[in-house]
Amino acid sequence: MFTPGKIGELEIKNRFVRAPIYEGLAQSDGTVTDEMVSLYKTAAKGGAGLLCTGYMFAHPLGRAQKSQTGIHKNEMIPGLKKLADAVHKEGSKIAFEISHAGRQTEKHHIGRNPLEPSRIHRDPSFFIKPDEMTEEQILETVNAFVAASIRAVEAGSDVIYLHAGGGDLLNQFLSPFFNKRKDKWGGSAENRFRIMRHIILGIKKEIPGQVPIMVKMNSQDLTPQEGITIELALTYATWLHEIGVNGLELTSGVKFYNHMHCWRGDVPIKEIVKALPLWKKPVGYLFMKSLQGKHNLIEGWNLEAIKSVRRFSGDMALFAVGGIRKKSHMEEIVENGDADFISLARPFIREPFLVKKFLEAKTEEALCVSCNKCIGAVMNQIPTACYHNGLPQGRNG
Repeated sequence: MFTPGKIGELEIKNRFVRAPIYEGLAQSDGTVTDEMVSLYKTAAKGGAGLLCTGYMFAHPLGRAQKSQTGIHKNEMIPGLKKLADAVHKEGSKIAFEISHAGRQTEKHHIGRNPLEPSRIHRDPSFFIKPDEMTEEQILETVNAFVAASIRAVEAGSDVIYLHAGGGDLLNQFLSPFFNKRKDKWGGSAENRFRIMRHIILGIKKEIPGQVPIMVKMNSQDLTPQEGITIELALTYATWLHEIGVNGLELTSGVKFYNHMHCWRGDVPIKEIVKALPLWKKPVGYLFMKSLQGKHNLIEGWNLEAIKSVRRFSGDMALFAVGGIRKKSHMEEIVENGDADFISLARPFIREPFLVKKFLEAKTEEALCVSCNKCIGAVMNQIPTACYHNGLPQGRNG
């Protein structure tokens, strides 16, 4: 775990990765704040070789959260550069995660009805039926991802990191559950993949050189009807390798349909219900209550998927994520060649200096118990932190 690894030509000092964690610290216009810079400076001091930021919206219509960081216009670059500089000063690399929420947002965040590949499925969270994207909007989105990638590199991001999992827009295009289009952007696996191909080839055209491209993608959507399956994910992984992607992380679940598929562990009923409007609290409580005991933590629940991808991945660096807590398990995964890097999210929220504690033999396992109150904090528009002892009183969205 403490040996260097590579993503393309980029060397990472060790195999520990701080997985993307939404911070909830940006200004109202998406600008990086001093608090956010301080957070990542501390995280870098903790010793992980690569720090991935929370998802940044590439287009104004792709904003998902009130305090989400933006990478949608050039005015964001100075703040993003401060962030990258702070991490580099402490000896770590940084990757800006670039995203578009698609349907996984609300009208008050973007000023209009959300967009999706197809106008289907009123979602069970916000009860929104999105508008189907036009050809012009799709191409505009492709260009937005390419432009955001250029800004990321200009600001100092060491990796171009595309978010195509968790139910956000790129996931929606890849998934037959969401994408029912009959034109060249849907109807077959190849057509559903078209947007990824356009974005990645567009990035390679505009950013020649050795900046690696990494993709986070679902191995399973676990939606009510079939979406991305492991078999389909293997096909997509093969195509990603063919067009020159350097790193791949496989996740699972779609936040709007059952966010516990994305995180697993305890169901933070009290914290999530607190964030709901009064009229939705009774239904929200019953729904969250019904999830109890059905999504307990499985250490490395995405591991079998990443193992399956290995034979299709060529020289792509593979990232294992999903409830991995024990140092011995991490070492076993890397030593066996099942993955090249171990991505941790919630453990680093609770213990920013976990890597140093592992190195100094002060612990063999992360303290995080997956209570998921940090997820409840996001729902309440509270900056992400460890709230194992409860959320701050008197604060909600």
